[in-house]
Amino acid sequence: MRLFIDCRYVRTRVHDGISRYTASLVEAAAERSDVTMIIHDPEQLNLLPSLPTVRISSPTGPREPFVAQQLNPHKPDVVFSPMQTMGSAGRRYPLILTLHDLIYYQHRRPPQNLPAPVRLGWRLYHLSYAPQRFALNRADAVATVSQTTASLMADHRLTKRPVHLIPNAAQQAEQPRDPYAAPTKELVYMGSFMQYKNVEAVIAGLNRLPEYRLHLCSPIDPGRRAQLSGLAQRPGQLVFHNGISETDYHRLLHRATALVTLSRAEGFCLPVVEAMSHGTPVITSQLPIFAEVTGEAAAAGGAQLIGSEDSEALASAVHRLEEPSRFAQASESARDRSAAYSWGDSADRLLALAHQLSN
Repeated sequence: MRLFIDCRYVRTRVHDGISRYTASLVEAAAERSDVTMIIHDPEQLNLLPSLPTVRISSPTGPREPFVAQQLNPHKPDVVFSPMQTMGSAGRRYPLILTLHDLIYYQHRRPPQNLPAPVRLGWRLYHLSYAPQRFALNRADAVATVSQTTASLMADHRLTKRPVHLIPNAAQQAEQPRDPYAAPTKELVYMGSFMQYKNVEAVIAGLNRLPEYRLHLCSPIDPGRRAQLSGLAQRPGQLVFHNGISETDYHRLLHRATALVTLSRAEGFCLPVVEAMSHGTPVITSQLPIFAEVTGEAAAAGGAQLIGSEDSEALASAVHRLEEPSRFAQASESARDRSAAYSWGDSADRLLALAHQLSN
């Protein structure tokens, strides 16, 4: 079976969520099957494994509705897209589309890195569920990354196609942190700086933690950086990396007290599982998806779920981890919980579905 995976949303320098999901799934699937990567920019190969590649048009370009015309000559047995927007007109292959979340029905502002016409289309697309139903029903099967999203899709009757769970995961750290080594007074935020991510609430909590520093790891534009810096009582506590290497990110996770995210909406939040895989406790908002992902780690302190606007609760959660035995228990429980998610398992799920469709 020749499985083609759409890698056109993979970044060229630093991964975001969709990019990491795609690249990690490609790598794991290629260990088990014949995988061809679909790209639109050769620079994407910086963050992808060395595999056969087909280059076609950009997923945000005008040719996207008819992208099958570019893929049909390559005769794929199955095409998997980590997004739901891949064009399908005239395709001659089975297609799996992925819906990660329903965030933009609540928070309609689109990612600002997209071209203006695409941002306008994005807003129009999310004015009702009808375009989403049309998009998903074009596929032979639909994937999603969490049971939380799958349940929301069922609630809103978003597709008549079967929905399959192909979760996010994290590579288990070869050398997880020593749970009995005292953490540094550092906190980590990994994610975008869109409004629904609620980074403002994390900074409000930091204002109650004068001895701590907050590492903001993702790329950020100057205007947003200035806006967030203005919220800090002590701006020197904010460390803006504007993109961080994998090596430096893992080193940071190995010493920090916790990863923090107080997002108002998520489909999965891969950084949470990544942090737990290193034995780093997490502090998150009380979203159903965080309860799903952290599971039993929440009972043992490896995850603390708090109100998304409660700066006092955030400070208290951090202070609880200052007690050595409590931190050790939290670190071990976080690491144990992360083992429930693996890229190998996700790749097996994808390949089983692909084989089913190709027969």
